[in-house]
Order: sequence, then structure tokens, then C-alpha cells
Amino acid sequence: MIKNNKGFTLIELMIVVAIIGILAAIAIPNFVNYQCKAKQSEAKQLLKTYATGLEAYMAEYDTYTQDLSKLDVEVPTKRYTTVTIAPVSNSARTFTITASGKLSGKDDKWTIDNAGNLAVDGTDNACK
Repeated sequence: MIKNNKGFTLIELMIVVAIIGILAAIAIPNFVNYQCKAKQSEAKQLLKTYATGLEAYMAEYDTYTQDLSKLDVEVPTKRYTTVTIAPVSNSARTFTITASGKLSGKDDKWTIDNAGNLAVDGTDNACK
């Protein structure tokens, strides 16, 4: 008889691998969902920052601008999105800003207008 049995049996090792697999199956989809929500939050934050800057520009110069560099706002780092301002209608005194990027695995477009209406092309709940 062997007096000092050291090590793991194959059954014990397979149980540990199965437990790790179950934990990964739960954790990975949650991580992807949180990453998607973070990207969408970045797009919303950028749009609101630029909208605030455009309103301040309007208050000072009585017109909107399409040049984002003229806005006196501190813009956070854009990691996932690109921001553009649609042609500004100075006669109607309106603007629309668009942020686009691959946020939920597809091309998403977020827009905000001078009334503060925030919308997304597609569904607002793209992240599951």
C-alpha cells in the first residue's frame, strides 16, 4: 500500500475545470454588457458636452458653429466614438450633433439637438 498519496485525482481536476467553465460562462457575457454600456455612456457624455458648448457659443456670438474647436469646452477622451455637427441652420437657430461608433457590436449613431432631445439610431437598449 502507498502511504503518502500526494496530488490530485483526475476527477478532482475535472471538477475544478467544470467550475471554472461555469464561472466564465456567467462572467463573460456580463463583462461584454458592461463594456457596451460604458461605450454608450461615453457617446452620451460627449454629445451633452458639445451641446453645452454650442449653447454657450450661441449665447456669446448669437449663432451656432460647426467647428468643434471653437467651442470652449473640455472634451473627454474619445475612445470609441467620433463626433460631428450636422449643418447648422442659423435661420431656424437649431443644431444636431451626432456621435457614431461601434458601441453595441454594430454601428450606432447617437444624436442630440438644441432642445436636448437625445436619440439613438436603432434601439436605446442595444446592450442586453
